[in-house]
Amino acid sequence: MPASTSRPPASAVPPDRSARGAAPAPATGPAVRPAPGADSSAAPVAGLLLAAGGGRRLGGRPKALLPFRGRPLVENAVRVLREAGCGPVHVVLGASAAEVRERADLSGCVVVENPDWAEGMGSSLRAGLASLAGAGAGAALVSLVDQPGIGAEAVARVRRAYRSPASLAAAAYGGERGHPVLFGADRWADVAATAEGDRGARVHLARHAAELVLVECGDIAEAYDIDTPADLARLA
Repeated sequence: MPASTSRPPASAVPPDRSARGAAPAPATGPAVRPAPGADSSAAPVAGLLLAAGGGRRLGGRPKALLPFRGRPLVENAVRVLREAGCGPVHVVLGASAAEVRERADLSGCVVVENPDWAEGMGSSLRAGLASLAGAGAGAALVSLVDQPGIGAEAVARVRRAYRSPASLAAAAYGGERGHPVLFGADRWADVAATAEGDRGARVHLARHAAELVLVECGDIAEAYDIDTPADLARLA
């Protein structure tokens, strides 16, 4: 549900896109744990925003440029990452990248253009993680541009799950894994090696399910996606 370009349901990382509403936590799999209190390391947690999608089911309207509160949707996603304490913020663009650069204010961000964005979210994740090499971040918190129902409070909860470069955490909604997802730096190489098509990080997450910390966010966020014309009403 990847170095300077891109395109992002499991989510951009690709955890499986979560449904709205609170469902009971499954009997098997990682237990949903309370959000940790404070970071145990001073290493920064970088924000990695996957915003390369071409909006195929939206008639080819790039998701990054969908209007939200008078500005392009990508600006909202960047603001959320910053307010949650993530930095630096890397943004992976793909569809209509030049137009997104022109119309959206991405100042202060590292913008990565993914020429292979049409191959799926996996290519954008690889490009974004590659761009973080040498940035000094202890982890990357991966979010999707088309989930405006997830605000800074929820993102900050997941960010606080960082404990070391081996950390692995994700937001949960009613016990179901969703976005954003936090990958400690020690995991980036394996995530990139297994990120293909629209699977994103699903392979890595499945292999390391026992190590995954789920941070329940269903009480403060809604994990819907803007995928179809009917979903556009949520941006009003």
